Amino acid sequence: MLHLSPTPLTLWIGIVALLVVGALCVMGWKRSAHRGRTAFLESLRFLAALVVVLLLWQPEWRTTLNPDAKPRIAILWDDSGSMATADAPLPPLLSEKGEIVSRAEWVKKAIASDLWRPLEANGANEVVAMPIASPPDEEGVLAGTDLEAPLSGLLEKETNLRAVVLLSDGDFNLGQPPVAAAQKMRLRGVPLFTIPVGSEVRLPDLDLLTVTAPTYGIVGENVQIPFTIRSSLDRQVRTIVRLRDESGRERTKDIVLAPNSETYDSILWRLEKEGSSTLEISIPVADGELVASNNSRKFNIAGRPERIRVLVVETLPRWEYRFLRNALSRDPGVELSCLMFHPQLGKGDGPDYVQEFPTKPEELSKYDVIFLGDVGVASDQLTKEQCTLIRGLVENQASGVVFLPGPQGNQFSLLDTDLADLMPVTLDETRKTGFSESIAAPLNLTTEGRSSLLTMLGDSEEENPEIWRRLPGFHWHAPVIKSKGGTEVLAVHGNRRGKFGPVPLLVTKAAGNGKVLFMGIDSAWRWRRGVEDLYHYRFWGQVARWMSYQRNMAAGQRVRLFYTPERPEPGATVTLNANAFDPNGAPMQQGSVAVDLTSPDGRTQRIELQKNESAWGAFSGRFRVDLPGAWKLRATASGAEDSPVETTILAQGVEIEKTGQPSRPEVLEEMSKVARGRVIQPAQLADLVKEITALPEPRPVENRIPLWSHWATIAVLVTLLGIFWVGRKLNGTF
Repeated sequence: MLHLSPTPLTLWIGIVALLVVGALCVMGWKRSAHRGRTAFLESLRFLAALVVVLLLWQPEWRTTLNPDAKPRIAILWDDSGSMATADAPLPPLLSEKGEIVSRAEWVKKAIASDLWRPLEANGANEVVAMPIASPPDEEGVLAGTDLEAPLSGLLEKETNLRAVVLLSDGDFNLGQPPVAAAQKMRLRGVPLFTIPVGSEVRLPDLDLLTVTAPTYGIVGENVQIPFTIRSSLDRQVRTIVRLRDESGRERTKDIVLAPNSETYDSILWRLEKEGSSTLEISIPVADGELVASNNSRKFNIAGRPERIRVLVVETLPRWEYRFLRNALSRDPGVELSCLMFHPQLGKGDGPDYVQEFPTKPEELSKYDVIFLGDVGVASDQLTKEQCTLIRGLVENQASGVVFLPGPQGNQFSLLDTDLADLMPVTLDETRKTGFSESIAAPLNLTTEGRSSLLTMLGDSEEENPEIWRRLPGFHWHAPVIKSKGGTEVLAVHGNRRGKFGPVPLLVTKAAGNGKVLFMGIDSAWRWRRGVEDLYHYRFWGQVARWMSYQRNMAAGQRVRLFYTPERPEPGATVTLNANAFDPNGAPMQQGSVAVDLTSPDGRTQRIELQKNESAWGAFSGRFRVDLPGAWKLRATASGAEDSPVETTILAQGVEIEKTGQPSRPEVLEEMSKVARGRVIQPAQLADLVKEITALPEPRPVENRIPLWSHWATIAVLVTLLGIFWVGRKLNGTF
């Protein structure tokens, strides 16, 4: 039937409007020479006005469905993975022994018990039990708990519900908040009774939460494998982290886990061969730990040879430059170019030397890392345009730049160029020549520096701090005031402090797609004392590889592709960046880059990357990872379809359904409160039958169709007005 809901104001406005329109219709009919046709048109006019007035009164079409079957009581039980946690004590109603079983076993015993028989006595009700959140049968599909969808679906399917009983641990990780379904149940008058299962306290457990390994490393070099372990034990645990490959080669590290907290750490692994390797990181089961399945993780990492192109720019052949040049030129993975602007002798010449700084993007884009020594903007050094090129190379093509200031203070002139924003520290312009020390001062690693791969001079993290303590100190340092925001300080002056704290001397930052390193001393060459090239060569080799890592993720002749994050989790968005080049090696100005994406289940799609406004041939795009496994990418530039770049992104399969997690009874309590039900504790199961038996019969289901917002109402109104307008035109014609 039709139901109107006008307010007093809209009611009188509608009545007055209908009276006025009716009077106008009668007047128009009386004045017309064609009263028959005019009567029809004025009737259409009044009918259209009536529809408008009814819309003002918010009409609804209501139908009532009276149930013709027995009232139903739905018992929903959680079948998700978290229900495998063994922390649920059986109440006396289910077991006289009171043993502790898994949540799933607790629920099965409750469902199979005689608890529900009184509800079906004498045919009073029909009891229906069904699982929710069951693990999917298909591989590669995320398994999780959605409490809202099953309850909402039940309300749409059933029209004669008397009550709903939910047995669950309250944990949900998919879908809408379950309180949304509880609100729908309240509107329908269906109470919800929840039975929380499981302990509110986390089981004693060590959980290897995450492993964030790089996608590739250089053969013969160490890679850093960060990991996170969560301990829910109430005591400190000394354990061993073991990293092993498929051949049985392994490396171990002793760590201490604090009670009831997360521990972030990393372990080093040396890549010995080219190609992909499967590594497994694990920790032993501790005394008292009840869940052993989450103590290990496997991941893949690729070993590859590398050829890093480096450009070093300097003015004077100071000791730091000489030994840096030797270290890079003797590195088999580095292709070195040097540019010397000597103030008296002119440009340097000889092996590895170039005579001019690249003046075009296509000439500069081949370099992965640029070292800027004690050099600045001057008639016989760099130009502002070249500084702009360096910034574009770093931000758009993921290259790196290293600032190595010297006692001449030439780098202060860079602060008036586009490189100023890349400088990660604030310099003191009153002391451009820096500070000299009569006694050698040490570099002290910060917390970030102790865990950084850049400052890892030992084969293990345990010996690394001791190595840094033994390194010879420095006698000069740059006039640094403080580090800028968004930077990471790896090392500070061991003796000197400023008004902002210890003077930062080894600082890194991200700049667009690239990286920046500032080193405020010129005495790294002194690290050779007593050990020759051991630490000096290793440090600069790590710097070159760290800065060029992202740029060389997937590189071809015409396209270079890199992405973040490297190991996405299902549900994450991956940002794709590409650099495209024309046949001459110059950044591509016209054309497009497309990425053909193949998901782990075989689905394919094409992503057209968008070009940025720079002259560096940079393109970017995004896609969403919705499945764990290997996502294959094939990037091609227009006109170079025969030279694609292929790579694989490994999405880490995250188990969002975890055992050992505490139950969440507060979620079930909120749902019951909103749906006007009640939380039944396991020890109060006998009261559940009494509560449901006392409920009234289900009220009839009322369906409401809001005509004031329905598309059919608008269609009728437009049709009436159209017929009226056409009729008026025809009525005046003949």
